[in-house]
Amino acid sequence: MKKIFAALALLSLITACSPEVGSEAWCKKMDEKPKGEWTANEATDYAKHCVF
Repeated sequence: MKKIFAALALLSLITACSPEVGSEAWCKKMDEKPKGEWTANEATDYAKHCVF
């Protein structure tokens, strides 16, 4: 039970620090990240929310 709680706590900390996909902060973060490190989903979301 403690392991599950610890995993959920860690997950909430990680996701709480990430800006929402499509937000201005997320677009700026992606601009700073090397494009070779982008996932296919990130590239699609970037094109959808930051380019158009």
